Amino acid sequence: MKIKSLLCASSLLLVTSVAAQDYPTKQISLAIPFAAGGPTDTLGRNLAVVMTQQLKQQVIVENVPGAGGTIAPARLTKAKPDGYSLLLHHIGMSTAPALYRKLSFNPLTDFEYVGQVADVPMTVIAKTGLPPDNLVELIAYVKKNKEKLNLGNAGLGAASHLCGLLFMSRIEANIQTIPYNGTAPAMTALMGGQIDLMCDQTTNTTQQIKSGRVKVYGVTTAQRVPSLSMVPTMAEQGMKGFEVSVWHGIYAPKGTPKPVVDKLVAALQTSVQDAQFKSRIGELGAQAVSKDKATPDALAKHLKAEIEKWGPIIQKAGTYAD
Repeated sequence: MKIKSLLCASSLLLVTSVAAQDYPTKQISLAIPFAAGGPTDTLGRNLAVVMTQQLKQQVIVENVPGAGGTIAPARLTKAKPDGYSLLLHHIGMSTAPALYRKLSFNPLTDFEYVGQVADVPMTVIAKTGLPPDNLVELIAYVKKNKEKLNLGNAGLGAASHLCGLLFMSRIEANIQTIPYNGTAPAMTALMGGQIDLMCDQTTNTTQQIKSGRVKVYGVTTAQRVPSLSMVPTMAEQGMKGFEVSVWHGIYAPKGTPKPVVDKLVAALQTSVQDAQFKSRIGELGAQAVSKDKATPDALAKHLKAEIEKWGPIIQKAGTYAD
């Protein structure tokens, strides 16, 4: 009986090994934990194009929004670990443990890591009719009128929510926050004058800034963003250390065979170096990571560091969800 069990186990390992060597033989689903049209969706669709070329199988973007971006990763923990179900998530993977009292997954233990993809700067923007003309004036204006102003975001745990929390913490002024069901409706409300301020990714704000449909006060990078070279950094205007970059990474179900992960890593490393991919996301202010960051170890280390960074900020703000 023991010999029979050993033979069955050996056969299973052989089948798994062969399947891993042949991978991929069918289309791959890349889940995006936010609605279509948002910043992460835009990045994901550009990435899917070049990953399809590298893997020689179609990479299909699947939008799985809801619960602040936690539904998609929770679903991935239940997916078959064969490399055909993947997740592209942003900084929200590192903030979910602090934001949610009841989280059905552990970002540090429940996934296989593939690697980082891209970093996206943030911009502090406002409706066009807001009086201040620069960041210094904006800070003074917010402190004086904090009871009258509001700050929109794309929902609990969204990058716009996190950036807004950090901004209010830095200027020591709390204003009313208004969450929306995604970036698109939040941006529509800002352009329509229903909300006063927002802090969001350049992949979502660049075109609105260039067209003059929103007012911009600064970018959250150490250096100016090439696609928005006319916009000064926060540091240039006196707010040192306010550097927020929305990083993105790819995850696979726990237990995905190493040969499969290795193939995904190789495809990702080639993709982030692809000139067309870099150009497309560069037009939106995003920057593809270097090859050495597109690895499981780099993503694991960065995720852990970000969890440690954002936890205290969120706890201080007293923002939680069940």
